[in-house]
Amino acid sequence: MSAEPGFSELMLDAVFPVDGQFLAREHALALHAALVTRWPWLDEDVMSGIHAIKLVTGSSALAMLSRRSRLLLRVRAERMPELLSLPSDLELDVAGQVLRLGKPHARRLQPHSTLYAYKLAANSADEVSFMQTVQQELADLGIGGERVCGKHACTLLDGVESHTFSMMLHALTPAHSLRLQEFGLGPKRLLGCGLFVPHKSAAAV
Repeated sequence: MSAEPGFSELMLDAVFPVDGQFLAREHALALHAALVTRWPWLDEDVMSGIHAIKLVTGSSALAMLSRRSRLLLRVRAERMPELLSLPSDLELDVAGQVLRLGKPHARRLQPHSTLYAYKLAANSADEVSFMQTVQQELADLGIGGERVCGKHACTLLDGVESHTFSMMLHALTPAHSLRLQEFGLGPKRLLGCGLFVPHKSAAAV
């Protein structure tokens, strides 16, 4: 009998400390543009993803960065040496806001029975249609588990209306958990969509 997988051998999260003052709450497009300018290969690899940077809670369009803010890039394992060799205090201009990235460290993807995605791209606000698409993608990846659809949101990305839903999967086997973190679901990974992270409980959705 083969052992259950312990870590992903395919993908890693590169975790960068972030120093700065402010960042737009809707920063996905600007962050993508800044990072792809620095690392063009992000746009060439459908497996790559950019997690949204967590900001101080509030309602203003421009939000403060906290001391705990981090930039996470989900990348293939073979890209990590390049990222780890970067000089410290690399500066990014994100829509006029300067972010200084510290030395990153690699975070291995581990199997968790419950995973959460803050947003998955959808074609519309129709939850039934969205869940049918999710079901087909999961079937194509051979992933089981229980699915819980969360909140719908609608934002403007480059002037285009963009629909998303949050999503929880639980009762995942270790192998399925790792596969879901590696491959994600749906498009727009470089805008923070379709990226799954560990979650304590499905009760929060």
